[in-house]
Amino acid sequence: MPAVSLPAPLAQRVLRALADGEVHSGEQLAQRARVSRSAIWKAVGALQELGVTISATPHRGYRLAAPLVPISMSQIDSQLAQAVRRRRRHGEVAWSLASTNDALLSRGAPPCGQFDLQLAEHQSAGRGRRARPWFAPPGGALCMSLGWSFATLPREAPSLSLAMGVCALRALAPLTAARVQLKWPNDIYAEGRKLGGILIELQAESAGPAFVVIGLGINCDLGATLSRRVQKSGTTPTDLAALGLAGCDRNRLAAALTTEVVKGLLEFAAQGLGAFAAEWRAADALAGLVVNVDAPGGHVVGHARGIDADGALCVQGVAGLQRFSSGDVSVRPQQ
Repeated sequence: MPAVSLPAPLAQRVLRALADGEVHSGEQLAQRARVSRSAIWKAVGALQELGVTISATPHRGYRLAAPLVPISMSQIDSQLAQAVRRRRRHGEVAWSLASTNDALLSRGAPPCGQFDLQLAEHQSAGRGRRARPWFAPPGGALCMSLGWSFATLPREAPSLSLAMGVCALRALAPLTAARVQLKWPNDIYAEGRKLGGILIELQAESAGPAFVVIGLGINCDLGATLSRRVQKSGTTPTDLAALGLAGCDRNRLAAALTTEVVKGLLEFAAQGLGAFAAEWRAADALAGLVVNVDAPGGHVVGHARGIDADGALCVQGVAGLQRFSSGDVSVRPQQ
């Protein structure tokens, strides 16, 4: 039997109808979706609950706070160089997933030298390091993961997140004039606030191939409500809209990130962290600051002194220069 094409979820169809930033009446939306006005009202409420900023004016209708361009695989493809596009085994944009990383991990490893790409407008269980929640409203962030296979596990694999951070900077540089920085080991910062993050998950066998999934989340336009929610979770966020890039074309951003990550993975396999170290140090958001480090060996306070050749964080404390390959780092408030 031929495959049956299921209709998109109503919330997704409503968001696409509102994407032009104009006012649309509940009646118009209901006729377009062939549902009741009550169903439209519930769909709008569901989007608002997810953090989408939609205003409702009596007797007029609904309107997005700002226009948006839905994520589209065809639009991303059109902006990829052929040399990158021909390496892709699979690419998909989903409306909602628990996690784009989980989706690729369950798909399995692509052949060496090829990649899978997964994006979603919304993640119901997006996460950062140590399973911390990652909040991203539909249309207001870029949530993507790229799966890649190395023929053999690179010796410097623990520092891959640093290299991928540099790749993110390379992709963002043409899009914003703001100074974007990297906070060890995997956060993307601007103006002292978190703009995005990287989550790398690795599956490897001794002396065999390695499957890595690189999750990237970039805040595009969180909106006031979700920004407050993120702040309550303990993170002070920013987004590309606050940095002067209103109406961010997420397809362009996704294409740029895909291009730089694929190029970076090939570069990392050949040269390791050394190919990225100078750019990482130039973007180090912690350099010279007094930091708190919570590591498996205990709590340390000292001045951040950059990274060593293996990507470990160097901190000058009362016990001398110490190196950390893992741990949570925060800037110590000035007295």
